[in-house]
Amino acid sequence: MKLNRRTLAATAVALAALSLGAAQAQSFPAKPVTVIVPFAPGGGIDVLTRAIGVRLAARWGQPIVVENRPGAGSMIGSSVVARAPADGYTLLATVNQTMVGNRFIYKKMPYDVDKSFEPISMMVKADQFIIANVNLPANSLKDVIALARAKPDTLNYGSFGNGSQPHLLFSLIKDRENVKMTHVPYNGITPNLTALASGDVQLGSASAAVVAPLLQAGKIKLLAVAADSRISQHPNVTTTTEQGFSYAKVAIWYGLFAPAGTPPEVVNEIRNAVQSILKDPQFAEQQVTSKGLTVIASDGRYLRDVIRKESEVTESMVKAAGIVAE
Repeated sequence: MKLNRRTLAATAVALAALSLGAAQAQSFPAKPVTVIVPFAPGGGIDVLTRAIGVRLAARWGQPIVVENRPGAGSMIGSSVVARAPADGYTLLATVNQTMVGNRFIYKKMPYDVDKSFEPISMMVKADQFIIANVNLPANSLKDVIALARAKPDTLNYGSFGNGSQPHLLFSLIKDRENVKMTHVPYNGITPNLTALASGDVQLGSASAAVVAPLLQAGKIKLLAVAADSRISQHPNVTTTTEQGFSYAKVAIWYGLFAPAGTPPEVVNEIRNAVQSILKDPQFAEQQVTSKGLTVIASDGRYLRDVIRKESEVTESMVKAAGIVAE
């Protein structure tokens, strides 16, 4: 079979592209990689990202710099990544709020959540506890609702930003139970929990890993697991479903993203490395399962599908709760 010049040229271009892609994957990373966490230090996503960063640095032989850029409901840090060169050297480690909740909370965003980022992997997922300051006279979600009915506008709940999971969860509870509580947003999970421990706010929600130090210090108490199933680390804490509030369920996932347009070969290298770390039994036990998290280690398509499906559900939650975009 004879090939004309046009076919030969096209074949040569394709082979060159494949060679370039392979070269990019083999040479990546050739310098330090920065991972932006768009929340204050100390939260679950920050802790996990730093642990993974240590393993990545050893694997790649390059420093992994984890940089906290909190503010504006995670949009400040996320904007840095959206504007970064699409070469894999600036990544975003964040939670569902960034890719799901924010689109319904803010009228104007400095990037397009669906087009500005390349999903790499959903790393882990965490069911959430409904928590309270230890001095609150309530020991269950049912107690909280009864207290809110008896004393309207006297309870407040903290969140780590407008559109974050605690904000949406408690807004939904208020709407469904027709009670009045006040939302107090903070610039990240750490200041949120600090306020909860001190009594500046009385209610909130967070994962098992995040609440552990305050729980051990006797600063907070667990009122419910916002899920269908109990958490093995705290088997005596009943679920919202068991307490009669099956609609009050929320989970936070931690995802890793690159700027849109990052070469597939580089994305695959990052994904494969992160998946390998998360699936290592020793790492998973120390950094994930022992903290009440579940390893997911997905591919990019799975993460994109989850964002789409959660966005549909969240839109209905936002409407039901009467949250208006600012």
